[in-house]
Amino acid sequence: MFYGESSHALDGKFRVTVPKRFQDEFARDASGTLVCFLTRGQDRCLYLFSESGFERALQGLDIAAFNGENQRAAQRVFFANTARIELDAQGRVLVPEKLRAHLGTDKDVVIVGVGDHAEMWAKDVWERYHAQHEPILDSVDQVLGNRGRTAPNS
Repeated sequence: MFYGESSHALDGKFRVTVPKRFQDEFARDASGTLVCFLTRGQDRCLYLFSESGFERALQGLDIAAFNGENQRAAQRVFFANTARIELDAQGRVLVPEKLRAHLGTDKDVVIVGVGDHAEMWAKDVWERYHAQHEPILDSVDQVLGNRGRTAPNS
């Protein structure tokens, strides 16, 4: 599970260190290298998935080749903005140029755990988003409902 948040800076080569607790969610490829999927997310962030998490997320999407025009366009753009990334020996990911543009020009980033994936945000964008939405925790029970609960026996 991905949880918590941590602040980082993109280095001069546009690499960022992934927190160890997030690295622990990634699998190793045949050569023993940690791998993840990085893709354009919503609300001006990037999504960071483990390989199995990415596969599960895709199961929730309708990716049949002959859907309507909007579905085909979304599918094409989504996969064009997705990269399989190998972490280097220091646990860093290289953010591809195409995806860096989605983060903006700020080198300071925040990596946030969101359960089944992590998100990478430009620090200033995350701070505004968090400040705007943090009060929702006061009504989290109403927002999330009774997911996972069973009704008490009468």
